[in-house]
Amino acid sequence: MTRSLKKGPYVDERILNKIKNKPAGDKSVIKIWARASVISPEMVGYTFGVHNGKTHLPVFVTEEMVGHRFGEFSATRKFLRHGGKMQKEIEQAAKQKELESAKAAKASAEAKK
Repeated sequence: MTRSLKKGPYVDERILNKIKNKPAGDKSVIKIWARASVISPEMVGYTFGVHNGKTHLPVFVTEEMVGHRFGEFSATRKFLRHGGKMQKEIEQAAKQKELESAKAAKASAEAKK
């Protein structure tokens, strides 16, 4: 459910205070924990370290991000891969094919010399 229009967007005051202390175009990372905070136009051009529960992921704010929340750009779950026997066989076949193509390219390069 969206926030009421009469209340306006939620922007954490601490983030705005941190921006005021930084000069424009500063490349240092501003660490924040407020993932629910909405990105406002004053934040464009700054790099924020958005906490994902474990680390701070750097997020460079652009104009297209205004109106979105910081949490959208800092994933909290890490996708490894789909498992299973078939997946393992597919990965091994792809690795073998890559090795064979590298050997063929190396052999053709040596033949040219």
